[in-house]
Amino acid sequence: MEADRFARADLGDGLVVLTEEMPGVRSAAVGVWVHAGSVYESADEMGVSHLLEHMVFKGTEQRTAREIALALERLGGSLDAYTTREHTSFQTRTLDEHVDAALDVLADLVLHPLLREEDLELEREVVLEEISTVEDTPDDLVFDLHAQALWGDHPYGFSILGTRESVGSLRAADLKRLHRRAYCRQNILVAAAGHISHEHVVARVAELFGDAPSGERARRPAPAPAVEPREVRVERATAQTHVVFGTRTFGHGDPRRYALVLLSNAFGGGMSSRLFQRVREELGLAYAVYSFQSFYADSGQVGVYVGTRPESADRAVEVVREELAKVAREGLTAQELEDAKGQVKGQLMLSLESSGARLHRLAGFALYDEPFLTLDELIARVEAVTLEQVAEVAAEFLDPERQVVLRLGPAG
Repeated sequence: MEADRFARADLGDGLVVLTEEMPGVRSAAVGVWVHAGSVYESADEMGVSHLLEHMVFKGTEQRTAREIALALERLGGSLDAYTTREHTSFQTRTLDEHVDAALDVLADLVLHPLLREEDLELEREVVLEEISTVEDTPDDLVFDLHAQALWGDHPYGFSILGTRESVGSLRAADLKRLHRRAYCRQNILVAAAGHISHEHVVARVAELFGDAPSGERARRPAPAPAVEPREVRVERATAQTHVVFGTRTFGHGDPRRYALVLLSNAFGGGMSSRLFQRVREELGLAYAVYSFQSFYADSGQVGVYVGTRPESADRAVEVVREELAKVAREGLTAQELEDAKGQVKGQLMLSLESSGARLHRLAGFALYDEPFLTLDELIARVEAVTLEQVAEVAAEFLDPERQVVLRLGPAG
């Protein structure tokens, strides 16, 4: 039974360990999640969580930057990290025999970074280059700009990378202050999936993270105030006009999430979706057009992206609005819902064949304080979604009159 392979241990003061044993593989994926991200930042320190994620790789009390890079690569493994709006994560993937090495490296990175001013001056330039890369990639930049329009001054609208000004003003003392505040037992989750032993992982985590301070649990800001639906145009000399429609939704734990995921999948989730068939196949207005959704702890968003030539932008926007209005008014057909369920179930099952995918799924339950669901239980929730439930979320969230629309492209 899948549930029998899942285990949880609470090591005190908020430190949680989750494991999922996969006897049929020879790999192991291990990760550490910290409640540190852009939603916990102020405007002046925007990007500090992401910059700290970079800086831990510059050296620790036990390893130089090169030794960190070699520690798992010389064993055929990998080490990576990322920052989101709500979390910072560090993950490894190794052979099962190297789990101890993976945990040792992760604990060293998370708990004992040096955070030296001289390293910051160099790494700051790397992050500024990363910001420049986004600025030169309009189909990425448009989502940052849309988030600002959708969330206003609330931290959900902050850039995870920060701005040139905020990153330029950060100092090592700011990173150390964030590390003391957030990188503590109350904010740390450790998860492992693959050919591992729960008891062994728990024992090693208890040893390696034993000196982590208790600290205080990070507190998210108050919910974002309402933003009026509107259209915002940002002029940029690009070859295409990039358009994002979007509106706020409920948070990750809301049971309507399943209906919204199925709706989004049928509406714009693949080649057979309504948007793809109408905008690209029937009218030839775009190469890329799709719907998307993101769920956070307290809120979320659903929307549509389309990239098109400037001379086709007005027509593309008009067609997307027509399709939004239609699905908001009528919902999905029975066949569309059945097809969406088949697609989502297939994606779920295929995605969970790797230990890395299992790791992220495992962590997600704890990060959002949700009970562990087996694959069968998850599929049952997908199957239980009705046409009426889909119609309700469609009417509430896909109405074109409630969208915040952002256009990025040439004037006119």
